[in-house]
Amino acid sequence: MTLTIGIDVGSGAVKSTLFRVENGKSEWLAKRCERIRRRDPMTLAQEGRDAVLADAGLSLDDIDYVATTGEGENVKFATGHFYSMTTHARGGVFLHPGISAVVDIGALNGRAIYVDERGKVLAYKMTSQCASGSGQFLENIARYLGVAIEEIGALSCSSKEPEKCSSICAVLAETDVINMVSRGIATPDILKGIHLSMASRIVKLLKVTGIKQGTALLTGGLALDIGLLAAIQEEMANEKVGVQAISHPDSIYAGAIGAALWGAYRHERLQELEQAAA
Repeated sequence: MTLTIGIDVGSGAVKSTLFRVENGKSEWLAKRCERIRRRDPMTLAQEGRDAVLADAGLSLDDIDYVATTGEGENVKFATGHFYSMTTHARGGVFLHPGISAVVDIGALNGRAIYVDERGKVLAYKMTSQCASGSGQFLENIARYLGVAIEEIGALSCSSKEPEKCSSICAVLAETDVINMVSRGIATPDILKGIHLSMASRIVKLLKVTGIKQGTALLTGGLALDIGLLAAIQEEMANEKVGVQAISHPDSIYAGAIGAALWGAYRHERLQELEQAAA
């Protein structure tokens, strides 16, 4: 039996998970997510570790491996660090076995990851450095419009005449939104237009990776935005891409899940090597 903790330090939140892996079966024991909100991510990583241990009734001495991902390479108590592309792929397959792709939409960028049934990365494509396809951009727009993050999805879905952003640059796109407000465009129509613009970019990323069919799971901070999911599904149909876009209630934990599972795998391989050497 192997007990591992996975910690995903993102740009907007720190996610922690705790897993028991035994005889090829993975059991999820605990989880914790904390928005950073100007707090120290390293402190939140430690608090997340302690919280999942407390929830599972375990101590740090019980843990075989602490794996980090995302921006967690500087977490001092970690046993090892894994690249976020591989952790999101592995976590996505755990959450929804049989998927063909993972679409990770975080606070600062988005990426499409083509995966096999084991969660191995076959191909991937990331957005450019411009942040107009990210959670931070959407959060800035919501703040300007006076809308809570939790309200964005439902408002977008209620749109009747979406007004699409023409700019791919985050700064210019925000200027577009200011102009829309001055023209009296309704808030739901502005939000749906932004979602469609983001969806168009995401669908293009998927096409570049070579994915033509199957299921794509949304992960990351925007995975539960029902407005963005609906816009991606709409854009898939418009572009005649035969991929079904879905989300999962625990999509935000995909990176932390993958880190914990890869940590268990690495620990078991190291144990095998030590036994062989002995």
